[in-house]
Amino acid sequence: MVRILDSQSQDGLIPDSIRRVDTSATEAADTCRDVIENVRTRGDEALFDYTRQFDKVDLTSCGLRVGKDEFAAAEENLDADMRAALAHAIRNINRFHTQQMPADEPMMEVEPGVWCGDRWTPLDSVCLYVPRGRGAFSSVMCMLGVPAVVAGVERIVVCTPPGPDGRVDDATLVAANLIGIDCVYRIGGAQAVAAMAYGTATIEPCTKIVGPGNVYVSAARQLLSDRIDPGSPAGPSESIVLCDAGINPDNAAWNLLIEAEHGENSCAVMVTHDGVLARQVAGAVAKKIELMSPQRQAFASQVLEENGGIVVTTSLEESVAFVNAFAPEHLAIMSDRGDEIVKSIRNAGEILIGDYPIISLGNYAMGLNAILPTGGRAMTRSCVSVLDFLKRSSVGKVNREGFGAIGDVVSVMSRDEGFSAHHLAVENWS
Repeated sequence: MVRILDSQSQDGLIPDSIRRVDTSATEAADTCRDVIENVRTRGDEALFDYTRQFDKVDLTSCGLRVGKDEFAAAEENLDADMRAALAHAIRNINRFHTQQMPADEPMMEVEPGVWCGDRWTPLDSVCLYVPRGRGAFSSVMCMLGVPAVVAGVERIVVCTPPGPDGRVDDATLVAANLIGIDCVYRIGGAQAVAAMAYGTATIEPCTKIVGPGNVYVSAARQLLSDRIDPGSPAGPSESIVLCDAGINPDNAAWNLLIEAEHGENSCAVMVTHDGVLARQVAGAVAKKIELMSPQRQAFASQVLEENGGIVVTTSLEESVAFVNAFAPEHLAIMSDRGDEIVKSIRNAGEILIGDYPIISLGNYAMGLNAILPTGGRAMTRSCVSVLDFLKRSSVGKVNREGFGAIGDVVSVMSRDEGFSAHHLAVENWS
């Protein structure tokens, strides 16, 4: 059920059979172009049509925007334990993201009479995309909504696909309400991205869209990147569980299964230099997978047989090199030396260490943001934070003394580059 691969028996550090499923938006682009053009020209009418076509839901009677009565109904319908869990998670996410807020840098005098500084301001507007497919994801609402509110974004809009009954998931609405967001549209897919980019009679356009989505959402964001900031792309879930010798194989098996159960496109890998442990974990997975729901069993089995598995290296150092080459979305370090090993990790969206490096703790309740770079993008991209909802402006100030110090520098350099007004301005300023 779980493949065990030898990293040394393959070409390169990462075995060829360890694969991320290609979720390139190329094939979806043609469909998205038609959707985008229809939304641009037909507005709300196109949104109703595409929701009927793709989601099999008629929104004519309930409209695109979720009403106050639906927020109230969601509060009544939601189980008390779930509401308490959402409140707890939001509290931790808020605490962590509040401390991320950067302060305006005081003006620094780089030389007498010349000052430089930075000023941070929130985005004017943002769309939070909360997906819905094989389930509903109130956790995504929490991970996107909290930092947007902390950053001080003036207008926050949520787009999320409707369920079969046309309603938005109760937990998602309650989470939005707890966070302080009341503008939710029951639309998804490429049509939602187009609506946010162009606007319609009902929907005012936004400057940026943030959040994970399917291949059509990704394609639409790419196609519309000249009209709306597409944010960081996010693809199928992936994880690496780095195991040192002597750890509990049952715990490692659970950590391996957490991301494997997301869907057939996920990739879950355990990497260790202990061959005996590898076989123990494989045996533990075979037993524990039987405790999962049939659908999640099917996903996890396919992922661990076809995409991921267990990779045996020759040393801990090689295991670390494997992680850095793969640049996973989630990394769980299961070792008594986690505080030491983490110093060698350069590429990972999220790193969990300690006695309970359980990936699902980070996904929901620790306070870390679980919207992370996938597909190897952790080599250059970061997890979602308040910085995704802020922008920085440089602020400069020059007095007479400073002008005397740098005016000639500007004149000489701009003359060399052939910019007449640049040097004439400083030479003739009065």
